[in-house]
Amino acid sequence: MVDLSSDVPIYLQLRDRVVEAIAAGELREGSSLPSTRALASDAGINFHTANKAYELLRQEGLIRLNRKTGAVVTTATADAAVRAAWTARLRTLLAEAVAKGLTDDEIDSACRSVLASFQTTPERGAS
Repeated sequence: MVDLSSDVPIYLQLRDRVVEAIAAGELREGSSLPSTRALASDAGINFHTANKAYELLRQEGLIRLNRKTGAVVTTATADAAVRAAWTARLRTLLAEAVAKGLTDDEIDSACRSVLASFQTTPERGAS
């Protein structure tokens, strides 16, 4: 689940795995996530690291946190602010690909391949 030797902070790796699981349909609205203590124990990481990942997901509107129900996946809404932030991150990622010499066709093919790996939802439609 996490690569302890990666340059990417562990809390971001956890966040990314949850986002990918939601996109792939492995986690749906209402799905419960493990408690931060259980997640930390299973991943062999500090409780506060797992808590930081969940808090980031909460701020992004992807989960809700409740003392009784724990962490539960929610439906995120792509409003203008979400679209702008996502576009800024995408721009940087694409700039990195171009700067490292990937061609437009390679970038397009990689984007289509990754997008196809996620579950098609009625809102997104088939590619």
